[in-house]
Amino acid sequence: MAESAQYEELVRQFSAFGAVKREMNRLMPSDCPSGSAAVLTVLGRDGDMRMSRLAELLSVDMSVTSRHVAHLAERGWIERSPDPADKRSRILRLTPAGRTRLDELFRLTTRLLAERLCDWSDEEVGRLTQLMARLRSSFGDPRTVPRQAPSALEQTTRTPAST
Repeated sequence: MAESAQYEELVRQFSAFGAVKREMNRLMPSDCPSGSAAVLTVLGRDGDMRMSRLAELLSVDMSVTSRHVAHLAERGWIERSPDPADKRSRILRLTPAGRTRLDELFRLTTRLLAERLCDWSDEEVGRLTQLMARLRSSFGDPRTVPRQAPSALEQTTRTPAST
């Protein structure tokens, strides 16, 4: 297990990673803010789904999800159709225009990453990808993982960035 100082440095790096995310968000076209891009990404990756499932996968409130969905539907990037199993619910799906928009967003972000990581080796990029996937896996689904009481380590190693 890593030492307390390593976890403290990791917290600082997470905070600094916010700058990377902000730069990627600035890259998003004005008609497709980061929340809308996240909806397109989830639908592109996971396929058609109910809005409740989308909210779960995005880890956001239904009201936030609903605003993003309305924004995307107004632009013709997704469609909402009645759920055959429950007519009160809607199934969300990407339209061809939505797929095109998602492909554009991936091209933009891929180009930015390629520019910023041009001095990284293929192995380094691959390792970062593996570690980020493992980190996400370690946290699991935040809606289904029960919260545990703070451990003794957590109680003795709080840093300003983690409180």
